[in-house]
Amino acid sequence: MRLDFIRPLYERSGPYASVYLGALTGPERTRHWRGLRDRLDRKVDPATLDALEQEATRTAPGQALFATHGDVVLAESFARPPVELAVWSPLPHVTPMLMQRGENVPHIRVIVDHAGAELMVFAGGAPRRATVAAASWPLQKTAQGGWSQKRYERAVDETWEKNAVAVAREIDEQVRRVGAELVLVAGEPKSRSYLLQHLGTKAADRVLMVEHGSRADHGQFEEDVERALDQWLERRRGELIERHEESAGPVGMTKVAGALREGRVQAVLLPGELPGGVWTGRGGTLLATDVDELRRWGVEAPIAERSDSALARAAALTDAELWFTDRVPDVAAVLRY
Repeated sequence: MRLDFIRPLYERSGPYASVYLGALTGPERTRHWRGLRDRLDRKVDPATLDALEQEATRTAPGQALFATHGDVVLAESFARPPVELAVWSPLPHVTPMLMQRGENVPHIRVIVDHAGAELMVFAGGAPRRATVAAASWPLQKTAQGGWSQKRYERAVDETWEKNAVAVAREIDEQVRRVGAELVLVAGEPKSRSYLLQHLGTKAADRVLMVEHGSRADHGQFEEDVERALDQWLERRRGELIERHEESAGPVGMTKVAGALREGRVQAVLLPGELPGGVWTGRGGTLLATDVDELRRWGVEAPIAERSDSALARAAALTDAELWFTDRVPDVAAVLRY
């Protein structure tokens, strides 16, 4: 998964309170929050505790909250309850959130027809909806007959194509803006064909057609999209693991940390949580298993931190992906070069 959405956490210096709260409502939720607050009470400043409490007492299926210096910097909601915990640490404890969130791919869902399209943009945070409405008419072919029939049908085809051009421009802009990896398209066959003809190369290379879907009925479309995304993610994970194995990429915290410091990592492969310790500095890529090595890099006061927290920060700040897989025995990396 891409980690753009957690970068704001590393723009603020810690330490951080990381809170995972289950799906409860009313007094019961407040009671659970009070129990978690008690674990933090002697360590965390009152302003940060108050900011957490304001978010934690809202009704949600489950939450991960990350706060420092009186502000909740990131709040993530879950569809199912997480394991509850409260941690005060130099870096935010994001691994449980990343594992529960699952690998995600920035993508755009498109249902196109002769009158335009509906787009849903998924790129971290809440999905964003956009609508491209028809700018040209007529939209329907009719059997009028007579000498003008072919001219009328040609005018309708031209209208459909003009509207597809407008949809293509919007998709191209969204792909550029959010770095979408996939564009999943359903809808009217002729409009899909026109759309493919007018998409820019970057967006066209990311198109995956979905069989079912119309603006009047999203149900089957959403099922098809989720299936297509799962298949794409599995292929992507398999490709990364294969590249790692073929190139004998680094394995183990010491070697992966070195590659991250050098900015050579395209993807970090994690078998799960790595609670073991590592030494870090204030810079995002400053991490090492040997404290003296970090001092040689100019870090005067190295800080002990969880390995997975340090890896997540380094990956996020070097634009590396992070993938969870049980096909590696220890942390591993796929290199850019």
